Amino acid sequence: MLFSACASNEGTTPSDSESESTLSGTLDGSGASSQSAASDAWIAAFQTANPDVTINYSPDGSGAGREAFIAGGVAYAGSDSSLSDDEIAGGFAACVPDTGYIEVPAYISPIAVIFNVEGVDELNVDAATLAHIFRGEITTWDDAALVALNPDVTLPSAPITAVHRSDDSGTTKNFTDYLGKVAPDVWVDPAADPFPAAYGGEAAAKTAGVVDAVTNGSNTIGYADASAAGDLGVAKLKVGDEFVSYSPEAAAAVVDGSPLVEGREATDLAIKLDRNTEDPSQYPLVLVSYLIACQEYEDAEQAALVHGYLSYVTSEEGQAEAASAAGAAPLSAELSAEVATALESIKL
Repeated sequence: MLFSACASNEGTTPSDSESESTLSGTLDGSGASSQSAASDAWIAAFQTANPDVTINYSPDGSGAGREAFIAGGVAYAGSDSSLSDDEIAGGFAACVPDTGYIEVPAYISPIAVIFNVEGVDELNVDAATLAHIFRGEITTWDDAALVALNPDVTLPSAPITAVHRSDDSGTTKNFTDYLGKVAPDVWVDPAADPFPAAYGGEAAAKTAGVVDAVTNGSNTIGYADASAAGDLGVAKLKVGDEFVSYSPEAAAAVVDGSPLVEGREATDLAIKLDRNTEDPSQYPLVLVSYLIACQEYEDAEQAALVHGYLSYVTSEEGQAEAASAAGAAPLSAELSAEVATALESIKL
């Protein structure tokens, strides 16, 4: 959809069978592991439509991706947390000096609270209870707080193993932002990519590591992009007076009701998520994963590749691909239009 406004030398979308792509070269990116399933689908479709293009995306984690982009090691980054003011102020080696950057939402997904507890198929939690668990203050599954939330479930008298990310992770930042916003009296730490080491628990690298640790452990609980939850149990979160399951629609509803971060450039579409919603049609534990790129590159080939690929990813077709491959929530029409405008600022 967004490619209709692009120049003829900017490649083709997977559905564009009437024109031949003239894009060629290799595009390297790094970042959020939450995007892995969607990225695999995006890359496969884009490379099929543009056979002379090779795209490499390394799911090293959001923090590693931003660091690589800032240092000039990759042409674009994926991140589940938006750039900090300090990162923006420091500049980006990947970009032509004294030129701008682009940060656009590309992947909207719920974060699932996953669990593997013997004999338990359903679990209700609220933010305060989750905060106590991940702070190491609720340590057994039959704790009174959990029993009160789950009166119809027989919870075992077994120790809780809480699994968190060991790497700098935007998923962690979104998870801790949720805990801090909704249960500020319990979770007193600022939202951050690294999980607070003082709270203990089991640490595992990347989304896949957390899922493996919860799956292969005993009486475990963790958090991960919902696309990776698989057959694990997934807790319902208390929103208002109800317990809510995640869904792409509920994740999208929170994003649509949230404002942009104030004081950013017009090409920075970072979103300030409303975690404190009491509307049960919304699921507040959600991540918005961004793609970060330059407005101007030294290499014109890289600029064309970045513009072409990011335009496809955020197009209606690319968003449908992510929904199919990873259960992501598509960008709204209004947000898609803002993203397209930001991407058109890339100097070709």
